[in-house]
Amino acid sequence: QVQLVESGGGLVQPGGSLRLSCAASGTIFGIDAVGWYRQAPGKERDLVARISSGDSTSYADSVKGRFTISRDNAKNMVYLQMNSLKPEDTAVYYCNADIFIARYLKHNYWGQGTQVTVSS
Repeated sequence: QVQLVESGGGLVQPGGSLRLSCAASGTIFGIDAVGWYRQAPGKERDLVARISSGDSTSYADSVKGRFTISRDNAKNMVYLQMNSLKPEDTAVYYCNADIFIARYLKHNYWGQGTQVTVSS
């Protein structure tokens, strides 16, 4: 059984920073690509940032230069550093990962989400 658990969300003022964490636990042989998504009320869930197994990263245009995704494979952790936050960044943030539960068996998992609210 594999679980993804996000943490680090909260209320922050515009211009502030937050660091989200995504912890993977369970029977894990390895972690492939990981993405951070967000979903605002009444909107679709969109990809914010992605990191490959080889540490290649990509970002949505709306967060480029402000957000940084990183990973610690030894700890099965992925992070999203969010700087210069704007009210439009307010959303529930989800972690999504492709995880090998055996040498050649990979499944896709979602976390439960963490709320980020940017407001003065």
